[in-house]
Amino acid sequence: MSETHEHRLKRINIRAWRRGIKEMDLLIGGYADANLASMSEAELDAFEALMDENDQDLLAWATGQQDAPADLKPTLDKVVAFADPELWLKK
Repeated sequence: MSETHEHRLKRINIRAWRRGIKEMDLLIGGYADANLASMSEAELDAFEALMDENDQDLLAWATGQQDAPADLKPTLDKVVAFADPELWLKK
């Protein structure tokens, strides 16, 4: 039996808020709360691919300490743009 769209959204939201690093919970979970309902299937796929990465890498990419992989960068850029850049980028 395949997963319903509603079940997928709930599953993704739970994963988004239970990352392991509090900063990633806030960043990924906050973005999920605000955007999951309006995402296309392709956007959900890309968001899930981003969440498959470990938190240490996500944090380094989000803060600009390391370059994000090209396939994840568009989704990561949307997530980071959603947050207050002052929280993530210290110049």
